[in-house]
Formats: sequence, C-alpha cells, structure tokens
Amino acid sequence: MNAVEKRATRNSATADVVGRELSLRILHLGFEDPMMPGAGGGSVRTHQMNRRIASKGHAVTVLTTRYPGWTARVDEGVHYIPLGFGQGRTRVTRLLGYCLRLPVEVWKRRSTVDLVVEDFFAPFSTMAAPMWTGKPTLGVVQWLHALEKAREYKLPFHWIERAGVRKYRRLIAVSDGTGEQLRRINPEATIDVVANGVDTRALDIPWQLGADIVCLGRLEFEGKGLDLLLKAWGKAMKRIDGDLLIAGSGPDEQKIRDAIAASHLSDRVRLIGWITGPEKFAALGAARLVVVPSRAETFGIVAVEALASGTPVIAFDIPCLREVVPPRCGWLVPPFDVEGLADEIVKRYKDVADLPAVGKEGRKFASNFDWDALAGRQLDAYYEALPDASVRTRRSEGNT
Repeated sequence: MNAVEKRATRNSATADVVGRELSLRILHLGFEDPMMPGAGGGSVRTHQMNRRIASKGHAVTVLTTRYPGWTARVDEGVHYIPLGFGQGRTRVTRLLGYCLRLPVEVWKRRSTVDLVVEDFFAPFSTMAAPMWTGKPTLGVVQWLHALEKAREYKLPFHWIERAGVRKYRRLIAVSDGTGEQLRRINPEATIDVVANGVDTRALDIPWQLGADIVCLGRLEFEGKGLDLLLKAWGKAMKRIDGDLLIAGSGPDEQKIRDAIAASHLSDRVRLIGWITGPEKFAALGAARLVVVPSRAETFGIVAVEALASGTPVIAFDIPCLREVVPPRCGWLVPPFDVEGLADEIVKRYKDVADLPAVGKEGRKFASNFDWDALAGRQLDAYYEALPDASVRTRRSEGNT
C-alpha cells in the first residue's frame, strides 16, 4: 500500500480536537460549478466532499462562476451561488466576473461564516484569500500549474501563485507530489494530504476486453498532453485495431479537431463529447486501455476512475500520476516520450492474456479511495484550521 492509499483509507481521528462537535458554517470559494458543461474533476471533488460534510449538519455555501444556464440552488444540502456579470459565456468573462465579485460577496457574508475554504483555480491558482476574508481561511489545492499557464500566455501567473501560497498557514493538497510543491513554496504552512475519492458505481462495471483506446478529461491541447497523444497515436494506430476515443469538452476543442484533421487521423480518432456518471464509467470500462497523457497533474482522478472501472492505464511517469498508477495496475512511460508512448500502447493492447489480471488489481487499488473516509479527513482539517477562540465564541453564542 503506497502513501496515497494509506491516506485514502486512514480513519478520521476526531476525538482529540477541541470543538469537534461544533456545527460549522463553511463558505467555499469553489470557482467552478459541477453542473457547468465541461466542468473538471476539481468541482466534482468539491461537491463530493461538501455534500458529505453538509450531511453531518454543517452549513456549506459554495461561490462559483456563472455560465450559460446558471442558477442558484441547493444540491444535496450544498448551497450554490454563481457570481459574475451576465451569463458568463466565455472563460474570460467568467474569470473576471468571479474575481471582481468574490471579495465583496465574501465580505458581505463574513458575520455568518466560521471558515473560508478557497479552491485553487486556473490560471493563477489563488487570490490570496487569507488577506481579505476576515475569517480563518484554508486552501484546497487541486490545481497548481500557473507556471505552465505563464508559458502558454506569456503572463506572470506563477508570480501570483507563489505570492498567494505564501499567505496561507494551512493547505490541503490532493497528492503527495502537490504537497511537496507547496512545501517548497511555503515551508511554514501546515499541509494535509487528502486524496480524491472514486464513485463506487465505477467498481460495479462488468469487465470486458474492449477494442478502443480512451482518453478522458478537459480538452486542453498542451496541458492535458493531447498533442503528444495524437502524435503517438499516429505511430501506433497502424499496428493495432480499434480507435482512439477522446471524451470531454474544453477550451481547445476546435484546436484538437484541427490537429486531428491536419494529421490525417480522422478515420481513427473520435471526439465523443462530455460524458459523466454511468455513461462515463461505461465508456472507461469498455476501453481496452485508458491513456492519461497529461504534462502535469495534481492528482489524476481519471486514472483512478479508469482503474475502478477495471481498465488498465498508461500515463507519463510524472509526480502525482505515479502515485495513482502503481506498477501492478498500469504502466508509466518516460515523460513526454512520444515514441515510448506509442510503443507502450501497442505492446499493452496486444497483451490480451495479462489485461484481466491487471484490471483486477487496478480495481482493488481504486477501491481504497473512499469518499466518506476522505470527507472525514477533510473535515478534520477544517476544525484544525479554526483558532480555539473562534470555537469558544461559537459555543457561547449557541448557549445564549
């Protein structure tokens, strides 16, 4: 059992924390609404954690961006409030609307909040929330790739990220690799590592020897390594059967379509759109292999979901992904080696005799990522972020 598995299965130790019985009022700066088409795994984690925390009697409000069709709502006990101007039809308007409205909306709610939780988000990770919330503030780091965005857009997003991380005294990282990055930036901060969980419905997908290769996630051409995957597929597809299915939506969809056409791959590559829930797990379970070609990840939830669905994973050997693709469950390729990725796809595709055993081990590994246990650990971190004075004040308020 590796470090991520141990953290995923560790029981929630709550008895020794002062004020643990206190019902919290949590304001979560979530950025992305899980109901938004194309929403990433970060918003899924936020909801899965929050709905479990809310079920324990805590009040959870999540502030998100607006998007076409947005609505304020209560979803499984979690109150969602989209912020911005207009409908949020583009990434830029969503980002600007959120960033401009967020400090004002948080300040308005400060008297009814015990703890503020900031989800890090693209392109600069954090708005340094501890500086302006007026409340104990904890960061949840599911995204820490500002340097890649800085290179892409030629803007100093990584400077903002670095300065913002240094304002925190407590952070939750979703993997050991992300935790190490945070410690390098801010050695003074307390870092808790709380992994992502997996939907148990994936574990029930019947195993089958599929014909196609699947890649699932946000459609970001460079960041998610789709440029590398298409090059590798161009070298591998003549040696194997089946097609490459790319599932998801995102900002670079047209760029990816253009690259497929320009590389003459249209006959063997299909974009199947954004899928979620049972449809997603069915697609993962029906694949021969799942490929995760990302250049950087903070956790790699798609890899764990694929393993839970019984399908082995091929990924680049980068921090975070190597934590969730152990040797007996899949295969790692030297980072960004296109030839190596192509050869690994061909080799494992043809190795039909071993795939059932690898899939079985992957499913066993993924079953350790239990949302209930992980939500308990995240709630522990929330309590520990509260000063004792805050707990005493709330207790006295409740007794008057």
